[in-house]
This record gives sequence, C-alpha cells and structure tokens, in this order.
Amino acid sequence: MRLPMILDTDPGIDDAVALAAALFAPQCDLKLITTVAGNVSLEKTTRNALQLLNFWNADIPLAQGAATPLLRPLDSATEVHGESGLDGYDFVEHQRQPLAIPAFQTIRDLLLASPEPVTLVTIGPLTNIALLLTHYPECQFNIRRLVMMGGSAGRGNFTPNAEFNIAIDPEAAARVFHSGLEIVMCGLDVTNRATLTPEYLATLPTLNRTGKMLHALFSHYRSGSMTTGLRMHDLCAIAWLARPELFTLKSCFVAVETQGQFTAGTTVVDIDGKLGLAPNAQVALDIDVDGFRHWVEEVLALAP
Repeated sequence: MRLPMILDTDPGIDDAVALAAALFAPQCDLKLITTVAGNVSLEKTTRNALQLLNFWNADIPLAQGAATPLLRPLDSATEVHGESGLDGYDFVEHQRQPLAIPAFQTIRDLLLASPEPVTLVTIGPLTNIALLLTHYPECQFNIRRLVMMGGSAGRGNFTPNAEFNIAIDPEAAARVFHSGLEIVMCGLDVTNRATLTPEYLATLPTLNRTGKMLHALFSHYRSGSMTTGLRMHDLCAIAWLARPELFTLKSCFVAVETQGQFTAGTTVVDIDGKLGLAPNAQVALDIDVDGFRHWVEEVLALAP
C-alpha cells in the first residue's frame, strides 16, 4: 500500500536525492511539496524544488512556506550546498510556479480533505509545521505521523551539540516535539553513517538522466566527498518510510533547547530515561548501512 505523504523541504543537494526517492519509491504517494528557508533562502529553495519537479516532469503541487525562522534570523548552509543550493547542474528554463496559498495553509487544506491520514516528512527546519500546528490544531487528527531528518542524540553538525535543521529554528522544533504527534526522528546518529560509496557514485553518470544530474550536483556537495563517500542525511527520512526495518529505533523523551547561549538547537534525547518523562519520539539510533545503500541503488534505478 502506498503511503500518502507531504514532503517539506529546503533543497539542497541531499534534498534532491530525497525528492527523487519520494517520487519513485513504490511505497510513497507524494501529494504535496512545501518549501522552507534553510539550506538556502526561501526564494532559492522554492526555485530549486520547481526545477527538480520540472526535470522529472512530475505533476506534484508545490507551496512556498516560511522565509525566516519563527523568532530568529536565517542562517543558511551555502558552504555545504553552494550559493544556489543546487550548484553543479544547469536546469532548463520552465514556467512552473508555486501555489498562491502559503505552505501551512496548503498542508491544512490537504489534511482536512484527505480520506485517510497523511504522513508529514520534513527534511528542513520545522517552521512550516510549527505554523500549521499553531494556527490549525484541528487538522492534527489526520496526520499519521511526522518523519523528520533532524536532531542528534550525540554531537551536532552546526554547533558542537546541535544539528542544522533543528538549530536553524529551535522554537519551531520545540513546538513540534511538544505537539503530541507521533514522531520518527532520523538524526545524525544514523544520517552520518548513511553514505554512498565512491564506487557507486562513479557509476551514476551511466545509470540514467537522474544519475547524471545527481552526479553533477554531488561534485559540488560538501558533506563528505566523491573520493571518501557522501552523507545522505535527508534521504534517511524517505528510507525509513520505504524500508523501516533498516533502522533501529528507541522510544525516548526529546526536548529541544531554545535558551542556551551555546546549546540552542540541541535535541536532548533521554535515551536512558533519566528525566522520568514519557517518550514523545521514536529516535533512530542505528542503521543497516549496506541495506541502505542497496535500497538507494534500487530506487535511483527506477528514476528516468
């Protein structure tokens, strides 16, 4: 059975791979894409998402979301993804436009109209979801679960303790973790290990159009390297949907630090139950790396 899903994204090179998987993995029924400022500005993440949809000739509606975090200025990741967010490939011109309605309202409309619960998949900062839950709590009943790439039970990749997606908008993340939603958190504990090997990366140009495009982007992606392997952070959220058996999860209470001078954006993951608080998330702590790589090869081979 295909899972109806909404993908909230900030493309971003690893977002491009995640979008490919969301479009072509047989388990996924992608209903809507929403964009948020994160890896690069909202204008660029929206442009990039539309370029990718046009590249795949995918007839999926796209709504533009929040341009800034709830309370903080935007601090992007152009040093990882390049100035455009998708450096390395020249996409053709197109006439696609985002919907006229903002992302959080578009998500609400889809949830209230859906005959079955919808899975939210977030691979950027959680600003749009926090706005949705704040303005339209009545739609929460039709969210099956939220599967996120974000956070860490250990160290960070943006500050010593904080992972990028959470650190960019800690207040939004705190709102989501306290919402009562069923949450699956794929953080750095698994995404740092979810790598594609140099040997596989070298085969991409001969795979298909998608492989050629991704290879060009990967040559400009600075989360790892083409000679040591590349970390596929965002792709883990789609991998969990398609192949949950690849992951080892633990029910934990997770809090998001919003006040600390040096720790804002940290996900405090209470693995051992020291706080005595009820779990509010399923946290991925281990991944079958070989199984993940095999799944990626299968999915990308399904793309045009």
